[in-house]
Amino acid sequence: MGLLPRDDKFFDMFSELSTRLTDSSRILRLMFDEPEKLIQHVAAIKEIEHQADNLTRSVIERLDTSFVTPIDREDIHMLASRLDDVIDLIDGTARRAEMFRLGTIRQPAKQLSEIIERSAKTIQIGVAQLKKPREVAEQARQLKVLEEEGDAVYREAIAALFDGSVAPIDVIKWKEVYDKLEDTLDQCEDVGNTLESISIKNS
Repeated sequence: MGLLPRDDKFFDMFSELSTRLTDSSRILRLMFDEPEKLIQHVAAIKEIEHQADNLTRSVIERLDTSFVTPIDREDIHMLASRLDDVIDLIDGTARRAEMFRLGTIRQPAKQLSEIIERSAKTIQIGVAQLKKPREVAEQARQLKVLEEEGDAVYREAIAALFDGSVAPIDVIKWKEVYDKLEDTLDQCEDVGNTLESISIKNS
């Protein structure tokens, strides 16, 4: 048994970050369902993004003062950063929706935001089960399935934008929004891969 205590607080901090992620994903879905409340939803996401940045900073500061960490330092840094990256992308999507004054919401945006919300919940489960490699592997597999589901929606959405029925300015706006939603799903899958890698390494 080592003389220095392990700092297990990092697992609580990961859990807090994953909660911020599920909260922001839920509000993103609401933003597309309730465009009349766009401004307040965007503000709520921005506040969560700010909280997540502070949490990520706290993780990095704690790394500098912890003698013994429960998992490798680089893995702690990577997981916190990647969770924060997803929230940043959700925030970026919301800010674009506000900036572009989208008007009528296109159905694929609703579908993609709903898949993002499911992905966030899957990540939250994976974070909670980080010490159980088999369970984490299942969540990572599910995130891959969700990313593929989102990719299919994205491809159809882009094709519909360029079928000649959409005004050029709306093509530009929605292409940007769809790209951000797709990037968010890709990042969710990256978090799943990171969770699985850490879990296997520490099993």
